[in-house]
Amino acid sequence: MNRTIKQLEYGESFIERHIGPSAEQRQQMLEIIGAKSLDELTQFIVPADIQLPHPPATGDAQTEHQALAELKAIAEQNQRYKSYIGMGYNAVLTPPVILRNMLENPGWYTAYTPYQPEVSQGRLEALLNFQQMTQDLTGLDLASASLLDEATAAAEAMAMAKRASKLKLANSFFVAEDVHPQTIDVVKTRAEAFGFNVIVGPASHVLNHSDLFGALVQLTGTTGELHDDSALLQQLKQRGVITCMAADIMSLVLLESPATMGADVVFGSSQRFGVPMGYGGPHAAFFACRDEFKRSMPGRIIGVSKDAAGNTALRMAMQTREQHIRREKANSNICTSQVLLANIAGFYAVYHGPTGLKRIAQRIHRLTDILAAGLQQKGLTLRHQSWFDTLCVEIADKAAVLTRALSFGVNLRADLDGAVGISLDETTTVDDLNTLFDILCGDHADIDIDVLDRQCITQSQSIPAALLRQTPILTHPVFNSYHSETEMMRYMHRLERKDLALNQAMIPLGSCTMKLNAAAEMIPITWPEFAELHPFCPPEQATGYQILLGQLSQWLAQITGYDAVCMQPNSGAQGEYAGLLTIRRYHESRGQGNRHICLIPSSAHGTNPASAQMAGMSVVVVDCDKQGNVDLQDLRAKAQQSGDELSCIMVTYPSTHGVYEETIREVCNIVHQFGGQVYLDGANMNAQVGITTPGYIGADVSHLNLHKTFSIPHGGGGPGMGPIGVKKHLAPFVPGHSVVQLEGVITHQGAVSAAPFGSASILPISWMYIHMMGAEGLKMASQVAILNANYIARRLKDAYPVLYYGVDGLVAHECILDIRPLKEECGITEMDIAKRLIDYGFHAPTMSFPVAGTLMVEPTESESKVELDRFIDAMLAIRSEIRRVHSGEWPLDDNPLVNAPHVQGELVHEWNHPYSRDLAVFPSQAVFHNKYWPTVKRLDDVYGDRNLFCSCVPVGEYR
Repeated sequence: MNRTIKQLEYGESFIERHIGPSAEQRQQMLEIIGAKSLDELTQFIVPADIQLPHPPATGDAQTEHQALAELKAIAEQNQRYKSYIGMGYNAVLTPPVILRNMLENPGWYTAYTPYQPEVSQGRLEALLNFQQMTQDLTGLDLASASLLDEATAAAEAMAMAKRASKLKLANSFFVAEDVHPQTIDVVKTRAEAFGFNVIVGPASHVLNHSDLFGALVQLTGTTGELHDDSALLQQLKQRGVITCMAADIMSLVLLESPATMGADVVFGSSQRFGVPMGYGGPHAAFFACRDEFKRSMPGRIIGVSKDAAGNTALRMAMQTREQHIRREKANSNICTSQVLLANIAGFYAVYHGPTGLKRIAQRIHRLTDILAAGLQQKGLTLRHQSWFDTLCVEIADKAAVLTRALSFGVNLRADLDGAVGISLDETTTVDDLNTLFDILCGDHADIDIDVLDRQCITQSQSIPAALLRQTPILTHPVFNSYHSETEMMRYMHRLERKDLALNQAMIPLGSCTMKLNAAAEMIPITWPEFAELHPFCPPEQATGYQILLGQLSQWLAQITGYDAVCMQPNSGAQGEYAGLLTIRRYHESRGQGNRHICLIPSSAHGTNPASAQMAGMSVVVVDCDKQGNVDLQDLRAKAQQSGDELSCIMVTYPSTHGVYEETIREVCNIVHQFGGQVYLDGANMNAQVGITTPGYIGADVSHLNLHKTFSIPHGGGGPGMGPIGVKKHLAPFVPGHSVVQLEGVITHQGAVSAAPFGSASILPISWMYIHMMGAEGLKMASQVAILNANYIARRLKDAYPVLYYGVDGLVAHECILDIRPLKEECGITEMDIAKRLIDYGFHAPTMSFPVAGTLMVEPTESESKVELDRFIDAMLAIRSEIRRVHSGEWPLDDNPLVNAPHVQGELVHEWNHPYSRDLAVFPSQAVFHNKYWPTVKRLDDVYGDRNLFCSCVPVGEYR
């Protein structure tokens, strides 16, 4: 009765808002499939021995307004202190034009990774801007389109240095002791798995070590000191050591480029270019290197290429999907970058331009100089004589000063022996300086800031002359054209229109779950109570976050059937890595560190073997049978052959082939029988929630893609979150953190992310989703995802063979359409169909994965029958077009499929094709009423690979 009253007060259930097909539509679809109800359909498809007797008890569904009100009350328990902690995290002023038109805009945050470049030119240009910004600030030849965070980037730099080093017998990596502690933590974790020796010490001692393949220094040390390591880096390079440098992005506006100092690799966080701290993330790391190392570079790189008409077009270049192609030989398992956050940082640079950025950086430094002069005037001692924005102040009674700071609502850095740290930022004001003087020097310190300012202007030498930047930055027109809000708004909108996102159409990608990212879920991420917290603030200031993390962890544990959840990994691939490290540490704790073999089915996602390699494991591939199931005979033979070296198996469920394998429990039992652990990949959790759980099936650990199953948006290729669920025996071995120690934390192991809870500020999205769906809605979401996939499979099976079915003749939440017979029959490929779908207003399904020559379709539960029918009609119309090619009506080299996609300019160009313009660009009535226009024709991949160019396009082509 109370629930009914609440619904009358607050409105309708969110469940029917999230789930696309109405009750009537669901019934129509069930009739076509041959089932009476969703429950009966589930009984047909999911093996009986793994079905839960009842869904996990995650509570009743809440309305949008109820959940928002409850979460707001939780958020208000966070205390918004002014944090000067620094350590790579700073308060920011996000330009409102970027906040409203990008971060809060589904045209940007619901887009998919730009694997289909023809429908991604807008975000590809924005990422190219980010790369150009990185190249300009670092002075290096090549930049990536972002990594997960600064500490991850450091670990990637170390791994890259080892790959690129010509000193093949060297096995040590030196890290300067004033690198941020969280960075050292993550580097040590990565090195442990690779078997590298990490040496931490004063940078001046690096030359004392002879076994080095690489070395890492930090341009602006963690306590604020500026380092001119030019001579040191030169000597290291003469020895063949790869030199890496961490750098603060704002300081690079004023400081000479690291490349000029001799660094081979430069990385850091772009957070302070407009991205809120958010209790640790998501934040995009920048990463750059010299051209000679480009083939070893981790992550994604955007390159300038040509389309079929010879026009400039952008695409992901080089090793974009190398983790799928090279698998266990991959450079990295990173397949999710931080695109949304990189684009915010890039737009921040575009909006402010070089002059605006210099003004911001100079103001921060000027305020720091004033603070330093005032403190010294009052007799306090500074630990260093150079700085950009951070001071290390020697304090006799540190506890008293820290207590006093808290009474003023201020956080200072507290982990330094005999000193406090103070990092200023673009939000700092003159009033803030007065408060800091009162904290450190006593009330009414009587310091004349105007006098100090005049002194600093003429006398300051806090940046050594040798470190002052001489080289220009951001000279490209894109950074010098959009400084009014009107122009900036229009530029962002122009890029947005080039892309296809969920606000335009269904994105039917198999294995990537492009479901609704509801507005009510997204609203809380910009609340200041969540956005403004520093990840290393005192825990009592983050009570709201702890409540949210506790509730979300409990819900995820119930949903997965595990005993504990670690929230640290900030991507799915990093979750895989963290889970495998957990297994590795567990075996080592039992004196079985020799267990190193990871069994992986041949159908596995490419990040699985890449993650196993990163975790120091040896990959052994297990065969699949003709139905796509794990071959039990081969599994048993290889598990037995591995013997006491078997560490684990990585298996995806439902399988990557889109089927609930009947023998999944037996798979788990075989691995356990030989002493291994079961890692169940959470990529397809969208078809498990409420129906079964990994823990119930028999798995020991899984990662969860919150950016898939639990509604965090893909953001054009990131952010993501990949927390891991574990059974009780593995809980002590999940990643911990060296900086933040919280009561009740279950582990003290090394970290995999810079922040203790990864990208914490996007966790409210999943909290809202689970709370608004409730146990009933979560189960229905899985069932409707299954319903939608089977509806598509049933309606398309006569036109396109469905490659894999379960024993019941049905699929799971995705289906694989076999295009190979059509290619053999008439030469039309899955690529041609994918590009022709753009003309019909759709993003393509997943191409050639997990089977070459196929299309994998996952409709998700959020798409209505109307949208499913529009997609089905498009696929059937394309099949009719293929028949016209096969019949000879259209030649194989000149038809709507091989020429797709068609751009608007072709309407006014000379037309010499055997099909009409109308059919080319308006192939259906639905398209006629709502046309998406791609801005480029099919990309020339061969040209892009042979002519690698990864900077902003030349000025002559820019307009």
